[in-house]
Amino acid sequence: MLLIRPPGVYAPQEDTWLLRQALQDASLAPGSRVLDLCTGTGVLAMAALRMGASEAVALDASPRAVLAARCNARLHRLPMTVRRGDLADAVAEAEEGRRFDVVLANPPYVPSPNPEPPRRGRAMCWDGGPDGRAVLDRLCAAAPSLLEPGGALLLVHSELCGIETTLALLREEGLKSAVVARSLIPFGPVLRERAAWLEARGLIPPGRRTEELVVIRADRP
Repeated sequence: MLLIRPPGVYAPQEDTWLLRQALQDASLAPGSRVLDLCTGTGVLAMAALRMGASEAVALDASPRAVLAARCNARLHRLPMTVRRGDLADAVAEAEEGRRFDVVLANPPYVPSPNPEPPRRGRAMCWDGGPDGRAVLDRLCAAAPSLLEPGGALLLVHSELCGIETTLALLREEGLKSAVVARSLIPFGPVLRERAAWLEARGLIPPGRRTEELVVIRADRP
C-alpha cells in the first residue's frame, strides 16, 4: 500500500502487520465503529474501513502523524476521521457516550533508560518508560470505558514489557483477555542500541537479540 510518511512518523512494520492480521482474523462485523489509537500513518484505521467498518476514528498525539493519516485517507479515498489527541482525549469522549465496537492500539512500549516517555521527537513513537508500561497501564485501565458492550480491544506489544501483566490488568477490569497472535522477530535498531541496558536490567538474557511480539484481545462482556 502506498503511504505518505513524513520524517518522525512511525513506519508500519512487524507489529503493525501483526495487529492488522489479528484484526482480519477477528472477522470485523459489518458496520463496526473502530478507534485506532496511536494511528501513525493511519494504515490500521484504513484497513478496518476496507474490512467493513462503517466508521474509523484515528487518533495520534503527533501533529505530523495526524497530517500523514489525513493525507493517506485522502490518497486512498477512505472516509476516515483523523484527530490529534491521546488516550485521555478518547476517555473524555467515552465519558460523553462515544464508545467503539473495536479499539486498535499500537502504543509506545519499548523499555527506555529515560524515566518518562518523551513528548516530542521520533522516540515518542516507541519509548514507554523504564518498563515499557507508561502508556500500557493507562490503556488497560481505560479499555472498558472505550468499548461498547460486546466490543473488543486488540493491543500489540512486546514480551519485554510484560505479557502476563497486561493480561492480568485487563482481567482485573472485567475484560476477557487472551493472546491471539505471536511473532518472533530480530531486534530492530532501537533495541539493538539498548541491548546492553536491557541485559543489565534483566529484561533479556545475555546475547539475546530477538523479541516476541504479541497481540492481546480483550472483550468487554
